[in-house]
Amino acid sequence: MHTAIQVENLSRVFNRRGTAPFHALRGVSFDVSYGEIFGLLGPNGAGKTTTIKIMSTLLLPTSGRVTVAGFDVEKDYTHVRPLISLISGGETSGYGILTVEEQLWMFSQFYGMETHVARARIEEYLKVVSMWDSRRQQMNRLSTGMRQKVNLVRGLVTDPKVLFLDEPTLGVDVEASVIIRNIVRDWVREKPERSVILTTHYMAEADELCSRVAIINHGLILANAAPSQLKQDLDSRAHYEITVDRLDGEQLDHITAFMGEGNDLVLGSDKVAKSPMLVAHLMHESDIARLITALAEQGVTLEYMRKLEPTLEDAFLKMVGKRFEDEEETSPVS
Repeated sequence: MHTAIQVENLSRVFNRRGTAPFHALRGVSFDVSYGEIFGLLGPNGAGKTTTIKIMSTLLLPTSGRVTVAGFDVEKDYTHVRPLISLISGGETSGYGILTVEEQLWMFSQFYGMETHVARARIEEYLKVVSMWDSRRQQMNRLSTGMRQKVNLVRGLVTDPKVLFLDEPTLGVDVEASVIIRNIVRDWVREKPERSVILTTHYMAEADELCSRVAIINHGLILANAAPSQLKQDLDSRAHYEITVDRLDGEQLDHITAFMGEGNDLVLGSDKVAKSPMLVAHLMHESDIARLITALAEQGVTLEYMRKLEPTLEDAFLKMVGKRFEDEEETSPVS
């Protein structure tokens, strides 16, 4: 069996007194393979956390079906729970008066792990996240980044088949974020029967880690593809930034006419170099040679050029219409 998770026509409606029913999910379908890091991206209120909660047996669906490792999350939840682990960003990490080691030991016992196995894995993963020397420190004395690394260790110690990561680097500094991403990537590579479902507000994080991402908004899946495919589908044209020594409106008109229809040229300014900057949107990558020739014929010297590659955030913006930082919470659940 190659499918770790199968989500079929999943819907969730919240009935709140005095208001119309809220449709958090509207027929969501996707699958996650073993050995895959799968991203679920969307603005607040889109349905990400609701989906994660249903997949991890914390919330019942209104309709539809979810299976994890072949087990139905609604009917066979007792079989599903030992196979999964859920880590959420911003967690308080349990009981602050416990030490790091005590905390992890307590959670290992919730899963019924044997003592020697639990202690060996706790030591192994604390060393991986560079926190073995902090194992006797109380949880309430740890920084946000340290707490989140402990959360990650807690999720890995039980050796789940499926790891749900809900904003794992939320509020974490750059160094801790890099460590967490590397650990997640290495953990999946170590055993092909593992998989990760990741929700994140950081587009670069999803682009780096995920083999596929699904973009969800208003409870609907808008896209489900590899990040490279989503970026490629965004715009087939080639984009360049070109800094030149001088370029006036008349010269730009001549160059635009020479380049022909479908090639867009926008004149701006390089704020650092204080020089004119030409942003070129070209129909074909080979058209850059014609543009350089046209600049030379107008007596314009090219000082610097770089190709602009589309980003996953560009694809997200095109589908959702807003950045994460522009959004407002529309649902208390997701």
